[in-house]
Amino acid sequence: MNSADLLTDAFGRVQETVHAAVEGASRADLHARLDDGANTIAWLVWHLTRVQDDHISDASGTEQIWFTQDWASRFDLPFEQSATGYGHSASEVAAVRVGSPDLLLGYHDAVHERTLEFVRGLDGRALNRVVDEAWSPPVTLGVRLISVISDDLQHAGQAEFIRGSLARR
Repeated sequence: MNSADLLTDAFGRVQETVHAAVEGASRADLHARLDDGANTIAWLVWHLTRVQDDHISDASGTEQIWFTQDWASRFDLPFEQSATGYGHSASEVAAVRVGSPDLLLGYHDAVHERTLEFVRGLDGRALNRVVDEAWSPPVTLGVRLISVISDDLQHAGQAEFIRGSLARR
């Protein structure tokens, strides 16, 4: 297995977990909060996908799917179109409302495909390229991709936990 295969597998696991959390969910389940300050499934999946879209686009030198495929207007959220959810308050989390699971999955799947196009072309040397000098030490592409995978899996797992909690109620 090479690095491209490993990254493809890891991002595939993110997609599988997102689908498990979202497919067949009702609108009420997508927006349910386990308490007043908790994240929702809709917010978690939107946020993890926005961050992946933002970071992969930056690393690959391409525009975000959010803009190029007009997902920003399809979601019609009450924040700046460039928002990714980072630092959102409880009220901003609650403001992420979607009409159906299909909207979340459509956007996630489009970002997933772009991600796979990018990572399938990588080799070990490419992962050493510095993509962010704002940190000490500077962040390489390999570290950035692992960070995205880690964050995505945590958020997708949280979404699955919420879904399971709601099912047991």
